[in-house]
Amino acid sequence: MAEAKKVKLDPIFIWQGKDKTGKRAKGQISANNVNTAKALLRRQGITPIKVKKKPKDLFAPRKPPIKPGDIAVFSRMLATMMSSGVPLMQSMQIIGEGHENASMQDMVLSIKADVESGTSLAESLGKFPLHFDDLFVNLVNAGEQSGTLEQLLHEIAIYKEKTEALKAKIKKALVYPISILVVAFIVTAILMIFVIPQFQTLFEGFGAELPALTQMVINLSIFFQEYWWLIFGSIFAAVYGIMEAKKRSRKVQHFFDRLLLKVPVIGVVMEKGAIARFARTFSTMFKAGVPLVESMVSVAGATGNIVFSEGTLEMRDEVSTGTQLNVAMRNSELFPNMVIQMVAIGEESGSLDTMLEKVADFFEQEVDDAVDNMTALMEPMIMVFLGGLIGTLVIAMYLPIFKLGAVVG
Repeated sequence: MAEAKKVKLDPIFIWQGKDKTGKRAKGQISANNVNTAKALLRRQGITPIKVKKKPKDLFAPRKPPIKPGDIAVFSRMLATMMSSGVPLMQSMQIIGEGHENASMQDMVLSIKADVESGTSLAESLGKFPLHFDDLFVNLVNAGEQSGTLEQLLHEIAIYKEKTEALKAKIKKALVYPISILVVAFIVTAILMIFVIPQFQTLFEGFGAELPALTQMVINLSIFFQEYWWLIFGSIFAAVYGIMEAKKRSRKVQHFFDRLLLKVPVIGVVMEKGAIARFARTFSTMFKAGVPLVESMVSVAGATGNIVFSEGTLEMRDEVSTGTQLNVAMRNSELFPNMVIQMVAIGEESGSLDTMLEKVADFFEQEVDDAVDNMTALMEPMIMVFLGGLIGTLVIAMYLPIFKLGAVVG
């Protein structure tokens, strides 16, 4: 997979000119330079008189980033409009001008201007690799080459919608327990730094030896008060360091991705999600007529887990030497027997894309059910955990008071 590089959008030019009837007109257009802007205007029947680059507004609000969901919506809108008979250029114009995201507007109109200048849609999309990956570009290219662009845009739209829905479910599975741990840590830190010291001052007036649990909590509170900056800083540095190491080192990424697959409950969700993405991407590529071996490169990049990604590339090497796909999948030891059997049936019957789509549907539903079950399972566990944590701190603080009451009594 080619490394994604950030591409700058074409600048906006303000123009004044005359239309075909000789009436004066003005407006804005996106282009690489002034000459390109003038050429685009002439193609639209406008005789340019004055064209200049639009000055930047220093006080203009910062444009929002383009999210994967925006690309999914763009895919669906473009597929729907073209299947309704709206020409490509008009579809791009309508989507570009009507999109709520200003950054998305600029990008779509830039792509439209690029296509109008003679560049293919696939090549124009490829200039924005941060938003249109190799899979997207390859499918559009296949559609343009085969004359089935409308059909493939529909397949892309379905693929994007399904994968974004799957990502949201997996994100929910990861964010939920992490957010609970963060809340538990913050609550504990507040108690240690602000609440426990109040009891410590009270206990100092007793002049008696404190229970072991109480003394341990007070010592921990003293540590928090003196080194809170070190504790929070170490946690932040550790999280940041792990994230950067995953980006820069393939070995580190492989270690954490494999570790994540082994985590109870969450590992099951991640595994099923990777299989669902594998099957969905494979099915979409196969429907587009992309050769099996060639499509496996895009499939590897779409699995979302480096263990499955590397496994898919190893399977590609086996398939390229004549091994059947289901045999290569069995050799990888990454897929359950049911998936391998369905792929084998698809290969024998010549309906591999249909079988892979059924596998994707099944595992997407499995992920949905697993996330719901995980949430239902973790809620009582979280209540017990937080209750035990807070309860221990409360008992530790009231033990000396209970003992004092017993002595007085």
